[in-house]
Amino acid sequence: MKSKRKQLGNEIEKVVFPLAENVKEMPDGYISFVDDLKGFIKKEKLATILNANQRMILMYWHIGKAILIKQETEGWGAKIVDRLSLDLKTAFPEETGFSPRNLKYMRKFAEEWADLEIVQRTVAQIPWRSNITLLDKIKEPELRLWYAQKTIENGFGKDMLVFQIESKLHVRQGNSVNNFLETMPPLDSDLATQSFKDPYIFNFLGNASHIKERELEQKLIAHIQKFLLELGRGFAFVGRQVHLELGDSDFYLDLLFYHIKLKCYVVIELKSGKLEPGHISQLNMYMNVVNDALCGKDDNKTIGLLLVKEKNKVVAEYSLAGVNNPIGISNWENEITKSLPENIKSSLPSIEDIEKEFDKDEEL
Repeated sequence: MKSKRKQLGNEIEKVVFPLAENVKEMPDGYISFVDDLKGFIKKEKLATILNANQRMILMYWHIGKAILIKQETEGWGAKIVDRLSLDLKTAFPEETGFSPRNLKYMRKFAEEWADLEIVQRTVAQIPWRSNITLLDKIKEPELRLWYAQKTIENGFGKDMLVFQIESKLHVRQGNSVNNFLETMPPLDSDLATQSFKDPYIFNFLGNASHIKERELEQKLIAHIQKFLLELGRGFAFVGRQVHLELGDSDFYLDLLFYHIKLKCYVVIELKSGKLEPGHISQLNMYMNVVNDALCGKDDNKTIGLLLVKEKNKVVAEYSLAGVNNPIGISNWENEITKSLPENIKSSLPSIEDIEKEFDKDEEL
C-alpha cells in the first residue's frame, strides 16, 4: 500500500513540478494575460449562446410567417402543419423543434408579433419557452411587450415569468404608498417608485398566517435568493439585525440593503400585523442613523421600506405626511391569489392543468 502511495506521489511530482518550473520561466504579466484571455473566451461563449438563441427565434418567426401567409393566401388548412412537421423532421432529423405543436406556436408567434423590428430588438432575446409563456398567458400586445422587456431586464426564467404574470407584476410595481415625490429629486423619485411594489409576494414562506416578525425575517434570509428576486433588480443584501447604538440604548434594524441603481442604502422593517403610525417613526429614526453613520459622500439619501401584513391607505398617507426621509409602505403576502381580483382568481391553473403543461413541454 505504501509503495503504491509513493509511486502515486512520484507521478504527481513528475506532472506538477515541471509545470511549476514552466510557469517560473514565463515572462512577466503572463498569468494576468492568461486570466484576461479566459475571461474573454467565457464572454464570447456566452455571446455565442445568446446569438444562437436569437437566430433560432428569428428562424421560428420566419417559418411561422411563411405558414401564416400560405394559409391566408392559399387557403391551406390546419392539416398542412402535420405534413410540414413530418417533412421537416425527415429533412432535419437532428432538430427537435419541428413538432406540429411547435409549428403552430411559430405561426401564432408570427401572428402576434407582426412587427419584425420589435422581434429583432426585444423578443428574440428571450428563450423560446418564455416566448410561449407570453403567448399563452397574455392577450394584450402592449402588456405582452411590457413583460418581455421585464424578462430581459430582470433575467426572468420561465418559472419566474409565470409567477410574475400570475401575481400581476404590472399592477404591483410602482404601487406602494410613498412620499418619494416630496423627498427626492424627480428622476430619483420615479426610479424609486418603480423599484418598489405593493404587495410583495413571499410564496416561498409556506403557511405564514400567524408568523412572528423575527421568524419572518429568518425565513426571508433563509430564502435570500428568492427574496432578492421578489425585491427586484438592483438590491444587494448588506445585513440583518444591524446594530445601532444611540446614547445608552441599543437598536437593531431588521434588514439592510443597498440599491445599485439608486446608489443608496435601503432599510427594510418587517411587521407581521397591521400598520401603526409608530412604525414610521421607528423606521425614520433608523434611516437617520444610517444616513449619519454609513452613508458616504457619493451615496444618496437612505430609503425606507415598511412591509406590513395589512395597511389602511389613509393611515399610511397621513403617517408619511411631514416625514423628510423617503419611505414606502407595502403589504406582504405569501399567496398569489390574495393579491388578485376575485374575477381572475378562478383563471389560475389547477394542478391538473400544470401537469398537462409539463407533458406538452416535453414535445417541444
